[in-house]
Amino acid sequence: MFGDLTGMMGKLKEAQQKIEETKARLNTILIDGEAGNGTVKVTVTANKIVKNISISKELSDHEEIEDYLIIALNNALEKANNISETELAAAAKDGMPNIPGMDLFK
Repeated sequence: MFGDLTGMMGKLKEAQQKIEETKARLNTILIDGEAGNGTVKVTVTANKIVKNISISKELSDHEEIEDYLIIALNNALEKANNISETELAAAAKDGMPNIPGMDLFK
């Protein structure tokens, strides 16, 4: 019985390590979002860290820039969130021990 418990604890540690490795890898995945037909562009990592903001010189209306920036950021962050959730769920499922009746990731 304790052999099984030791094995499960090892698998849980493996799962935790895979999740941490996945989080580190997500910092290298860049996602772009844009608004105003590309006049405002943002780049974020899959861990939702803003890396770049580009605003076209043809925009001069302060309120328009703010609105487009919000749209572009939300667009990029939504994409980043989807990638992050998918990758972390896969890493967690991959490393979880097979416990009968405990299918947490369907």
